[in-house]
Amino acid sequence: MQQFTSFPPAASIPRPRLAVFDPEESPVIAADTRETLAAGSKRKRKSKSKADRDFPLWFHGASGRWCRTINKVRHYFGTDKDAALAKWLDDKDDLIAGRTPRGKVGGLTIADLCNRFLTSKQMLVDSGELAVRTWGGYKAATDRIVNVFGKNRLVVDLASEDFEKLRKQVAKTNGLVGIANNVRLTRIVFKFAYDSGLIEAPVRFGPTFRVKQDKIRKATAAKPARMFEATELQTIIKACDDSMRAMVLLGINCGFGQNDLANLPQSAFDLDAGWVAFARPKTGVARRCALWPETVAALRKAIAQRPEPKTPEDADCVFLTHHRNRLVRASKKFGHIDAVALEFGKLLVELKLKRPGLQFYALRHTHRTIADATRDFPAIDTIMGHSDSSMGGRYRERIDDSRLKAVTDHVRAWLFPSKRKPR
Repeated sequence: MQQFTSFPPAASIPRPRLAVFDPEESPVIAADTRETLAAGSKRKRKSKSKADRDFPLWFHGASGRWCRTINKVRHYFGTDKDAALAKWLDDKDDLIAGRTPRGKVGGLTIADLCNRFLTSKQMLVDSGELAVRTWGGYKAATDRIVNVFGKNRLVVDLASEDFEKLRKQVAKTNGLVGIANNVRLTRIVFKFAYDSGLIEAPVRFGPTFRVKQDKIRKATAAKPARMFEATELQTIIKACDDSMRAMVLLGINCGFGQNDLANLPQSAFDLDAGWVAFARPKTGVARRCALWPETVAALRKAIAQRPEPKTPEDADCVFLTHHRNRLVRASKKFGHIDAVALEFGKLLVELKLKRPGLQFYALRHTHRTIADATRDFPAIDTIMGHSDSSMGGRYRERIDDSRLKAVTDHVRAWLFPSKRKPR
């Protein structure tokens, strides 16, 4: 009987594995062929020069134009390299910010308006009619206007939706009070354009570019009190250096703010008698205040250690920074520099006393709050430099020093209870 050989099923027969083709490892390809294929797989791109690498645009060969991709969108700037670079420099701020470039066309631009506005306000600062801190607020407002609208945007081209966009941008980092302040400053800038004859008609802001006063009052009432307690001030005074201690004592003794300290001349003091007479820089209202013994002692130390001023204009200033500059000043780079607020803020953080709304100016709030218990409001207004528009204020020519001293003695007794005079 014929025998048949059995074969395994087809599914069980192992199939040969396919290797990845590699011309360098294949034994059946000629050597010259391997070299040709290997050379083709290792093509080198032509290296760019340093000038090409630093150039912000790249050449699109298919269209023959210079272009750049921003936020996943390709923008073209023309065929001429120099003209394309100039257009890129004009439009890049708008493109990066996601705005439609408006280009340099005739009319008043946002950049021109902001520059003219700040220049006019700087003249007032130089003449002593405007506080440096106020100028800093204007500078911050104009910077925000440029960032949102674009420096080449025409003022007459602005519409209500543009100001809605500005308000939304401000609301990202500010509460209602901050929004209201920014709205007010923005309106001042554009009102300047109309009042100066730079535009023929007032700018229309739209119905939403405002904050109702009742909303502001509710937001202000919800904030914590902007004042220090006596124990907190005692801790701060002990931790201060000689210069800052004198500033803090003037803040609580006389209700002086940062701008007062920056412009305070030595000629305003009679340290032997213990008095200071210095008109408030913001309003020009005359002030007179009795100084505590602690304040006089701190002032003597601070004046003895004061560095030589950098400019002759600051020769009579009581306080200067370590770099021999005025404490509060305008800066083209930073807009507004307040060395008092910066150093005092650091001190509060170190002492773990920092909380929202609590800064150096809160000393002025504290002085007024405690002094009001004396109920001699004309004397308090004279110390703080507040104007009195009442009929009594029109007729009142002076206030006796004993009344002024009674107010400061009351605040001192609150701050240093152990030094209260026995009755």
